[in-house]
Amino acid sequence: MSSKVIHALYDDDDVLLNAVKEVRAANHHIEEVYTPFPVHGLDKAMGVAPTRLAIMAFLYGITGLGFAIWFLNYIMIVDWPQNIGGKPSGSFLENVPAFIPVMFEMTVFFAAHLMVITFYMRSKIWPFRKAENPDPRTTDDKFLMEIEVDGNEDEMTSLLESTGAIEIKVKEKH
Repeated sequence: MSSKVIHALYDDDDVLLNAVKEVRAANHHIEEVYTPFPVHGLDKAMGVAPTRLAIMAFLYGITGLGFAIWFLNYIMIVDWPQNIGGKPSGSFLENVPAFIPVMFEMTVFFAAHLMVITFYMRSKIWPFRKAENPDPRTTDDKFLMEIEVDGNEDEMTSLLESTGAIEIKVKEKH
């Protein structure tokens, strides 16, 4: 494992996308790409695996639905049954039409909040964490590709120059 990385700066997203494809075709590993906005097709070009966040959202939604069913049954049928607007209070099944909006909202609430927490944990975005952006220009209008150097610094530099990089720097890995 190398302690150096190459930072190649680009000023166009199409040039960056083609550069990523060329670097991957040359069997080099791209550590990260920093962009000021999402670039369509970049994840596929980098070989990033598809996200499993949708599966977790489904599981969190099922959890929320289960919690809502249990909670409504407990508070409205078991603990304190009430005759509200002439609705029956003898069993859960008799009250399902009245409970559907609450069950739906709890499903959405659990899915949304637990997905955000999962995303932050998976991305290691903690409160008060220092930003790890290697070049502040990537928040404005530039694109940066970070590639690990494995003793092939000159080869990588010439490859990146041929892909249209406007600036190439070799830095110590942080």
